[in-house]
Amino acid sequence: MSSPVPTYGFFTLIPNFFRSHLPLLVVVLVSAIIGLLMVVVFGYTSDQKAIHVAKDQLKAYLLAVRLFQDQIPVVLASYGRILRGTGRYLKLAFKPLLYVIVPLVFLVVQLDRYLGFVPLETGQAFLLKVHTTNPESLDEVLLQLPPELVTTAPAVHAPSDNEVTWRMAAEKDGNYEINVAVAGQVFSKRAVVSPDMTRVSPVRLRGRFWERMLVSGEPALPDNAPIQSIEVSYPARSIHFAWLDWNWIWLFFVLSLVAGFFFKSVLGIEI
Repeated sequence: MSSPVPTYGFFTLIPNFFRSHLPLLVVVLVSAIIGLLMVVVFGYTSDQKAIHVAKDQLKAYLLAVRLFQDQIPVVLASYGRILRGTGRYLKLAFKPLLYVIVPLVFLVVQLDRYLGFVPLETGQAFLLKVHTTNPESLDEVLLQLPPELVTTAPAVHAPSDNEVTWRMAAEKDGNYEINVAVAGQVFSKRAVVSPDMTRVSPVRLRGRFWERMLVSGEPALPDNAPIQSIEVSYPARSIHFAWLDWNWIWLFFVLSLVAGFFFKSVLGIEI
């Protein structure tokens, strides 16, 4: 009797498919939603009639340049009207953009925690860099690792940069707290080892408020800390789309613009 042939149902393939394509699916979905919301917000917060008039005037001035290109005074006057008309249009569009820009920047910063970098893999070598406030502190830096993390090379000191670097790897998946002891003080840095799309923070910083808001997802180091930063070298994420490898932010803006123009036409909103 022959042995039965194993069968693989369609639903058993879904988790792996979504895991490998989840970043792209998230970017496409968020881009479509943001494109729609931007158009709707622009429509409700802008003077649609005035924008329509301003755009028609600009078209008329451009047409005059083409029709009367052999009449220099008319062309020069049309260029002046084009500049004034462009300024009028930008003034009308500026207020609606203010309603969009602030929440959009906040959204991009938050999504970058998930889409900007790839979590580490089990067995993958990565670097931990500690930047001290002065070169004298370099020899005092001690590393305290959980049992699942092991160093794979001796520490490298760079006194000119006030920096010490370790190479290490994880034996299994997990969220790990790496402790760095300097001058009797202990500071932690999180390292994420996972095959999934999860939240990561590449660096923990002291001070530098705006940089910390943009690139760090961890609490600030104390102001009196003898170190300025602790950094884990996560690989940057690239998303393959339309035969190209994209940084997710560029892909998001391109797709949201495409979605915006599509919904603009569907909803009949002047932009």
